[in-house]
Amino acid sequence: MTGFLIIIYILAFIIFMLVAFAVMQIKLAGMKVKDFWSFIEANQMLDKLYRFAIQYKKMSPQEQVIYLEEAEKIFTAFDKVPPELWDEEYEKYKEVLKKYNDIKMIRWVSN
Repeated sequence: MTGFLIIIYILAFIIFMLVAFAVMQIKLAGMKVKDFWSFIEANQMLDKLYRFAIQYKKMSPQEQVIYLEEAEKIFTAFDKVPPELWDEEYEKYKEVLKKYNDIKMIRWVSN
């Protein structure tokens, strides 16, 4: 029983150290942990918006508004982290930005 508890304590200590190391690396990169977490969430949303931008050529006004709001959240989160972190996602980011600009232009012309 005591051997089992020792293993549990060692594993908990290792997990704690890994989390502390990750937080330290984020801080050394000049970011806040909250900004990094927002970036991770925005990265997931970027994938969804990218598929949406490719799939749908025409959107209803309500879909356009939702798309614009979600894209702005992504742009804000991506602005807070160094570009080196999202080099792999640049093509998706560019496609979402293109669709964002197209929708903004359409809405501006219609008003």
